[in-house]
Amino acid sequence: MDRPGNGAEVVKSDQEWRQELTPEEYQVLRQAGTERAFTGEYWDTRQEGVYSCRACGAELFTSSEKFDSHCGWPSFFAPLAEGRVRYLRDSTLGMERVEVRCASCDSHLGHVFEGEGYDTPTDQRYCINSVSLKLRPTE
Repeated sequence: MDRPGNGAEVVKSDQEWRQELTPEEYQVLRQAGTERAFTGEYWDTRQEGVYSCRACGAELFTSSEKFDSHCGWPSFFAPLAEGRVRYLRDSTLGMERVEVRCASCDSHLGHVFEGEGYDTPTDQRYCINSVSLKLRPTE
């Protein structure tokens, strides 16, 4: 059986998502909201492990790709593997951005930015809401 993030698609009704997620999780994951900067659980954590989608459990990022961007949200320079996230053009708020979504359940995670000058291997910053993630620490 496929696990989320390995090609398995998670499809649920809006009612099912509302029952399973807290109001804050629902607002961010299913309605493309954003948590306030410097308030999320993981913005400054240094714990080693794997970050999964809070909605479906698909493994998305690891602590190896996490870096401190001082932006107030968890930042990663790449996803765990190709195909774990998908990208959408986002022109809301009067600017052009690239939205990042879970490839398994289509939940909103955050945005990816390029060319900001961070000293990372990809010159990308995946700016991800803490509430979109669940950290499974390395044992």
